[in-house]
Amino acid sequence: MSNPDLGKIFGQARAMQSRMAEIQRDLARQRFEGAAGGGMVTAVCSGDLKVLEIRIEPSLHADGDREMLQDLAAAAVNAALANAQRGAQEAMQRASGGLDLGSLLSPNGDTPG
Repeated sequence: MSNPDLGKIFGQARAMQSRMAEIQRDLARQRFEGAAGGGMVTAVCSGDLKVLEIRIEPSLHADGDREMLQDLAAAAVNAALANAQRGAQEAMQRASGGLDLGSLLSPNGDTPG
């Protein structure tokens, strides 16, 4: 049995690391939206999970229901973050060719975490 070429393995690891950094930069530039209350509140976040914008339908201000507005804002932000996480996961899966990288990191094949 031949020994693995460590230089080649390290080169591939560096290339993968570079590709992952590129994907993270691309994700940071992407925008993901989430809405609540039938679109009355919309949140926009980046792929690196930063909230960029919250839009609130003016009629919600007029109603004066502060608690409902807070709940809708939280729900919209959570939806936008979930969409961003899903987008990041899909980008990583595309980059890895569908390979489950999590199972490679755990000695018993279970996803770490």
